[in-house]
Amino acid sequence: MTPFDLLDRIGQATHDGLGITRESYGDGESAALTLLTQEAEAMGLAAETDRAGNLWLRIAADRRDEPAVVIGSHVDSVPQGGNYDGLAGVVAGIAVLQALAADWQSLPPLRVLALRGEESAWYGRAYVGSLALLGRLPASALALRHRTGTGTLGEALARCGADVAAIARGELLLPAPVAAYLELHIEQGPVMVARGWPVAAVTGIRGNLRHNRVRCLGETGHSGAVPRWLRHDAVLAVAQLLARMDEHWRVLLQMGMDLVMTAGIFTTPAASHAVSVIPGEVQFSFEVRSQDAETLRRFHALLKQECETVAAERGVRFEFDEPVASAPATMDEGWIRRFESAGAALGQPLERLPSGAGHDAAVFAAAGIPSAMLFVRNAHGSHNPHEALAREDLDAGIAVLREAVASLRADLPVGALAPAPLTAEAAP
Repeated sequence: MTPFDLLDRIGQATHDGLGITRESYGDGESAALTLLTQEAEAMGLAAETDRAGNLWLRIAADRRDEPAVVIGSHVDSVPQGGNYDGLAGVVAGIAVLQALAADWQSLPPLRVLALRGEESAWYGRAYVGSLALLGRLPASALALRHRTGTGTLGEALARCGADVAAIARGELLLPAPVAAYLELHIEQGPVMVARGWPVAAVTGIRGNLRHNRVRCLGETGHSGAVPRWLRHDAVLAVAQLLARMDEHWRVLLQMGMDLVMTAGIFTTPAASHAVSVIPGEVQFSFEVRSQDAETLRRFHALLKQECETVAAERGVRFEFDEPVASAPATMDEGWIRRFESAGAALGQPLERLPSGAGHDAAVFAAAGIPSAMLFVRNAHGSHNPHEALAREDLDAGIAVLREAVASLRADLPVGALAPAPLTAEAAP
């Protein structure tokens, strides 16, 4: 089965009628892991599950416990998303493992890691699988509720066989020491399509700081009976706030800062919807991303400052949930150069490109593990059913990844993290 055939098979199994839905720690994600396990075992690979519920694949005869080169990505998706976001990287890793199977003794241990729970759409927390694996998931995250309001993240982890108690204690659950973490991923923006780049080396990953829910509380009133000067309109207050933040964004970009801002959720209580009602409450999300941690901090401070100003002007108040933050990450320069050398050897010169979206590679980098990423060209962005990864572009990315790993020839520096035992169970 070719890599694209495997992608198609999993896509068909997790199609929701419009796009792809592989819920974090839910049925679709588990179905994808089962199919990956079946295909890997049919190739003669060994499959094991760690105590955070993630799937590990290896050449069956390779039981070495030296630091491993791990090729990974996630298998979950957003609701009604696309088939290639995350999953393409796992399938690429399997292809590399299979291609290098005959030569495994001359290389460092190679492992493929299929991570659970990378998307924040389900429980409001991204990178759950990798954070839990590295002992970095806050215990408080286990109480996060599902997007529907029913069930918690901890309950979902337990259903998938994860060691929730160990995760809550922040234990390192790595089954083996890691020398490097490598991730192939579709580009989620338009740059590579616009510039005609099939494959690119990722230089860094933007960090983010977000509030999943901010409430603006004003006063509900009759649209015809309350004059402007006596209104406490929550919609206009939030609109004013976002317009001010947009102006700050524009100015900071002119100053050369790296920054993006998004308010992806904006809603008034459905039960009180009426054309003739002045809205007294708005709930919205707020997210800012940057490759610079200080820029994130400053922009968040600006948000709080502008909320105070708008609250005073409009007679409203703002309530914030706890912020969720992910630090920016720089990809390993040595691996970037190795990718570039591999591309040159294949007649496929690589350009460099930063990642605006977050990835599990940032979690590994933050843990001190050399991490690197390859982007593969993809039309129509991601997090939608229209992702368009071409077979030849995926093959080109796999070739670069394979060539880079093959160039190691057993001389990779030893990693620093100690192992923890795998469970004997197969993936769910």
